[in-house]
Amino acid sequence: MGIHHAWGRTFKDIVQRYRALCGHEQRFQNGFDCQGLWVEVEVEKTLGFNSKREIESFGLERFSRACRERVEHFAQVQTEQSKKLGQWMDWPSSYFTMSDANIEYNWTFLKRCHERGWLYPGHRPMPWCTRCGTSISHHEMLDAYAELSHESVTVALPLRDRPDHRLLVWTTTPWTLPANVAAAVHPELDYVACERAGTVYYVAAGLAGRYPALGRPRGTVKGAELVGLRYVGPFDALPVQQGIEHRVVPWEEVSAEEGTGIVHIAPGCGLEDFELGRRHGLPVIAPVDPEGRYLDGLGPSRGRRSSTPPLRSPRC
Repeated sequence: MGIHHAWGRTFKDIVQRYRALCGHEQRFQNGFDCQGLWVEVEVEKTLGFNSKREIESFGLERFSRACRERVEHFAQVQTEQSKKLGQWMDWPSSYFTMSDANIEYNWTFLKRCHERGWLYPGHRPMPWCTRCGTSISHHEMLDAYAELSHESVTVALPLRDRPDHRLLVWTTTPWTLPANVAAAVHPELDYVACERAGTVYYVAAGLAGRYPALGRPRGTVKGAELVGLRYVGPFDALPVQQGIEHRVVPWEEVSAEEGTGIVHIAPGCGLEDFELGRRHGLPVIAPVDPEGRYLDGLGPSRGRRSSTPPLRSPRC
């Protein structure tokens, strides 16, 4: 078992013993969480698989049985280890989330929610593993973050009503640019208008020094003065972009520490962008399929993998 298993089960054992000694009736039952990407990935390693297609060729029923066998084996191992820790539990009555009873309760719960009108269709960006072909839970993402260096992209986007004025938009995820629908500024930040060869570029005042090629500053405006301005999107010619009006929106989370102080927003590609888009009624473009390939409507990129490495499971 993992140290977190030993830690949590020991606390449960101590509290239940105390409550029993105080005269309270207790249910001395532990259980095993049998479903999860970590089980499937470990079985894939054992079988030598490296993609969802290999699982499908192997057979979903056979793969499911292999996963159950792994759970049963390690449940027995953890049970014996728990006994060695001196825990008082009704071990033969341990529950398993893969049991028919547990699954029936889950479906019954969802049925009741549906009958009461609590379920509705919608969209929400989630971390996704293109190798496994599945979403990744927050639990599976624990300890999966690392400090990495990425190349960023800075794009000059012309304003609709001022063709000689451009927003200097920054992003570390260039593969999401075809899904751009807005640009975000901090309403309280100062932005300078730098002029070069008759063209004006807007950038956060505190970051303008990083872009000396923009030319001399000719004025300063607050971010709030840029809110509502319409601009030409980076890929307006794509079919998925037809009918979308790109505009500047306010966002207090925009940082003056990096980039340009003007952030590219793609609600179909990230949770923060999605939540911001929901507040401002922005359209949502989801550009890639479960394998990380660009969908129809993305022009010449259709069928190609996005240029940025896709999110992968920490267990992969």
